[in-house]
Amino acid sequence: MENTFRCPPNSGSQFYNYKGTYSIILFALVDADYCFKYIEVGADGRANDSTIFRNSDLNKAMINGSLNFPQDSLIIGDDAFPLRNNLLKPYTGSLTIKQRIFNYRLSRARRVVENAFGILSARFRIFHKVINLKLDTVDLVVKASCALHNWLRTTSSRVYVPRDSIDREDIDTGEIINGLWRSEVEPLQFARLLREKYTDFFNGEGAVPWQDRMIGL
Repeated sequence: MENTFRCPPNSGSQFYNYKGTYSIILFALVDADYCFKYIEVGADGRANDSTIFRNSDLNKAMINGSLNFPQDSLIIGDDAFPLRNNLLKPYTGSLTIKQRIFNYRLSRARRVVENAFGILSARFRIFHKVINLKLDTVDLVVKASCALHNWLRTTSSRVYVPRDSIDREDIDTGEIINGLWRSEVEPLQFARLLREKYTDFFNGEGAVPWQDRMIGL
């Protein structure tokens, strides 16, 4: 994920990207619960995924066996990543049916990663504008946002990530139903949608026997 910020003094074109802005990259490893398990912040906006991964501490840990992952756990990536015994990537070229099935299942898992970044960006609106802070401070903002994301995801999941906010697949039609984060709703609009969701819940499945009496009904 790219994070746009004001041009650092005397940096020249170091952080200048193809969009004509200055940005740094958030490179991250995400688990199946949409939490960030590893992050690396600070690569300039022109860097590609393969270069960032090759130079990362994550890659070094994978090579020397110090990653300390649970047995049989795997990392999935896209074409930019190398195929390894602990890193899966899609097949390319002319594919067999089995390979197409593999790619489909892998793409479903990778969608979790995309949604984690999307939720982070949608909830922390600072990522939707130029961050007018020093580069070191931008790094801290990004890291703090990831930490808060993880905390909210694990302690207040239903409020922080309601079901409709995440992409889901209709297994009958194959249609991907976009999560609310993709519409980039404004905070107030999202709050209204969330309030309506809980209004329905409190008047339906989540109703308590005494609530009508307490409001004089």
